[in-house]
Amino acid sequence: MELYALIMAGGAGQRMAAEMPKQFLLLHGQPILMHTLKAFYQYQPSIKLALVIPQQQEELWQKLCNEYAFGLSHLLAYGGKERFDSVRNGLQEISKSEGFDAENSLIAIHDAVRPMVGVDLIGACFESAQRYGSAIPVTSLVDSLRRREGQWSLAEDRKDFCAVQTPQVFKAKALLDAYNQPYRPAFTDDASVMEAAGHRIRLVEGHRKNIKITVPEDLLLAEYWLKQSK
Repeated sequence: MELYALIMAGGAGQRMAAEMPKQFLLLHGQPILMHTLKAFYQYQPSIKLALVIPQQQEELWQKLCNEYAFGLSHLLAYGGKERFDSVRNGLQEISKSEGFDAENSLIAIHDAVRPMVGVDLIGACFESAQRYGSAIPVTSLVDSLRRREGQWSLAEDRKDFCAVQTPQVFKAKALLDAYNQPYRPAFTDDASVMEAAGHRIRLVEGHRKNIKITVPEDLLLAEYWLKQSK
């Protein structure tokens, strides 16, 4: 099986309260996005990387690659109106790449701002997708869970729910076919797109460190973990 990693870096990052898009903020001396791409390369150097960014950020990304001597080869696609459109653009770029074989490939789709994803988790997701056709990492909820009912609420059993992470990995042919369907607002991630196309979703145990950097406190936490690992 050929392995591909599609890294989604289209977020505006408004909650970070920073002038620069959050995927380009520095983490342990390098932009967050570079840590994320390197994580997949460290899992398997032969993996084919693809990156989706807003077109207006391409010049900034190239400048950062030069500044930090970042040399990992990767395809580049531009973001669209919705995340769904951005993923589809990235998949189309992969499908046009030399030697691509949809019947014998797996594609991982990962948030650019989850730089703490480890090679063990990446491997578990690819192995599950190869065996079952799909894999999404999840973690158990530790907080109590309530469902809103207007100004009131009802308790829910947290054992029936889980928090979803990335990378979400699927067989390439099924994934490309699923992204041919029309967009729906209910498509919040790639698993929901696959599910709407009739596929079942296999769960893999995620990792607490695989956080999505959203607010400044997340960046501090990732910095601490990286320093500890070094």
